[in-house]
Amino acid sequence: MDSALFQYALRLGDTSLILGHRLSEWCGHGPILEEDIAMSNIALDLIGQARMFLTYAGEIEGEGRDEDALAYHRNERDWRNMIIAEQPNGDFAATMTRQFLVAAWQVELYTALTRSTDERVAAIAAKAIKEVTYHRRHAGEWMVRLGDGTEESRTRLLDALVEFWGYTHELFELDAVEADLVARGVTVPAESLKPAWDAAVNAVLAQATVDRPGDGWSIRGGKDGIHSEHLGYLLAEMQSVPRAYPDARW
Repeated sequence: MDSALFQYALRLGDTSLILGHRLSEWCGHGPILEEDIAMSNIALDLIGQARMFLTYAGEIEGEGRDEDALAYHRNERDWRNMIIAEQPNGDFAATMTRQFLVAAWQVELYTALTRSTDERVAAIAAKAIKEVTYHRRHAGEWMVRLGDGTEESRTRLLDALVEFWGYTHELFELDAVEADLVARGVTVPAESLKPAWDAAVNAVLAQATVDRPGDGWSIRGGKDGIHSEHLGYLLAEMQSVPRAYPDARW
């Protein structure tokens, strides 16, 4: 088994699945009907990306686990998603901030992965780039509306930026797993994505008339299965039916 490629496919699939699940929690609770539908559709895009990466991960592993087995029958320490994805939705400003920061990273990552030497990774990235480009634009437009809106919306956006900023550092860290894949041309150094991410984020924050938070703290570990307390609760809900009825067929 190609352990590094397996772990990398899990990282990308898990991040999209967990973020998609978080967005799905807004279904029926959006501030307006159009936005309720938009967030649900973005959640479906992310879950679709997760399906492709987790299916590939199962094939690489070669132990008979498909996308459903990987999604519904792994425990918390077996997940490899970025910690930012599992954080609670909070209010609408928090959800849009988290979505924008992750989508801006995904745009740069998937753009690079379209040139991957792994044909499967490149094909998934080529499909996903169209979706995450819209995700970034959609969330970015809300960042501008909230930041340059009322005093209340501006305060909520600023609070959200401070809350999530420390989680973004994990997105740009290179470890041994990814270094192996960089050497083979499967992916690119994580830190190489940061200048373009910085430029995209700074441009939106400037339009929103808010300052970029400082880099005073950071939290890492999701790539290695070390998570916040929130992931366990999320998985308990997301996995409840397949765990209760493991032999069910839909």
